[in-house]
Amino acid sequence: MANVVEIAPDLYRISWFWPEIDLQFNHFLLNDDEPLLFTTGYRRTFPELHGAVSQIIPPSRIRWISFSHFESDECGALNEWLTAAPNAEPVCSLTGAYVNVTDFANRSPRPLVDGDVLAIGKYSLRFCHTPHLPHGWDAGMLFEEKHKTLLCSDLFHQAGDCEPLTRSDVIARAREALVIMNASPMPCYIPWCPYTGGLLEKLAKLRPETLAIMHGSSFAGNGEKAIQDLALVMKEVLCDRDTPSANDRAA
Repeated sequence: MANVVEIAPDLYRISWFWPEIDLQFNHFLLNDDEPLLFTTGYRRTFPELHGAVSQIIPPSRIRWISFSHFESDECGALNEWLTAAPNAEPVCSLTGAYVNVTDFANRSPRPLVDGDVLAIGKYSLRFCHTPHLPHGWDAGMLFEEKHKTLLCSDLFHQAGDCEPLTRSDVIARAREALVIMNASPMPCYIPWCPYTGGLLEKLAKLRPETLAIMHGSSFAGNGEKAIQDLALVMKEVLCDRDTPSANDRAA
């Protein structure tokens, strides 16, 4: 059963835990004149998410459906949601629209470039294009400007069945998850590339007060420092010269 918690004014975290992989999947609904759903989840979990949304608003009211990057847990149920919400439009990066979403979605997306603002009523969301952060050249995030909430997708990934919102440091848990993933059969979950440090600093300069995190607890507090600390951890873990690369392991 989904766990529904309001983590910031009008922003609801809808979550469930999959014990088989020790991971939470979190989706976010921002209720306004034109409600926005951030991350659709998998096609197979659509009925459960639809039921959870109906606890907050009639699902047919959803106007905007957004996600960070093209991946099944981010947008697998996009077309199911477009059917359930007949006035809804997908929102994604310009790259995402050109490369994937225009072909995949049953309705044309609204493409955004870095700095574009989507007004949905009393709230406005600024689009931050973050290529390859967390992953995928189409990646981006949304920043709700009134209450300074960053919808940050897989950044700060944490394993386990975590509390909905914490004011404690999430860096240790995020570091542990990065180390585990980097040593798994699927390394390079989040890459470190020449742009990563600059993109993280751009996000930190937004000074978010809430981080809406897709896997694990969301965070309330000094988001600027949290992102700067995450940048140090990512560089340490992902650029460790002693860690063999996928090519090294294959050799």
